[in-house]
Amino acid sequence: MNCHTCGTSLNQIVTDLPFKLEQKRIVIFKDLPVLQCDSCGEFLLEDVVMARVEAILNRANTETELEILRYAA
Repeated sequence: MNCHTCGTSLNQIVTDLPFKLEQKRIVIFKDLPVLQCDSCGEFLLEDVVMARVEAILNRANTETELEILRYAA
């Protein structure tokens, strides 16, 4: 798959990624598999990964300002 920004190939990596859900609520996913461009740094979450992220976020504590969760494949 190629980068939508610069056209370079995307590489599968595992990284930590924050999701800002509300003004004062952030969830950080540890060990999240993403596709990232070596040239411009743009990244993409595959549909199956994003579906799992959404399911996890729906179960996350809504009263915590900062939560760190491990994405386990």
